[in-house]
Amino acid sequence: MLTLSDIATLLRAAAQRNGITQARLADAAGISRRTLTHVFSGEEDFRISTLMALADRLGLELLLVPKGAAPAMAAGEALGPPVRSVVTEALEALHTPPGTDPDGLTTSRAEPPARKARR
Repeated sequence: MLTLSDIATLLRAAAQRNGITQARLADAAGISRRTLTHVFSGEEDFRISTLMALADRLGLELLLVPKGAAPAMAAGEALGPPVRSVVTEALEALHTPPGTDPDGLTTSRAEPPARKARR
């Protein structure tokens, strides 16, 4: 279970990533600047509606999951990208112009070596 301090840290980090000022965030969430300061301090309790409004304005989703699922949810980012299937790779190859990778970056693909002519 996250503490108020943990939640405050996550909210502050999201605000920094989004480049939003405290004044603008408070206004967008419909709360006072003082309330936002209390939330960001992580030391005072706040209403769930305040958390929901802030999370929404910061592009975050508030989820409640069973306690047994929480460790797996937290580890999700550490597990790496999802496994790519052969079908996914084939579809991407069909829709990717030659000389680019699926992310749209130009690649330098070497030409295969020329075959020797048989006699």
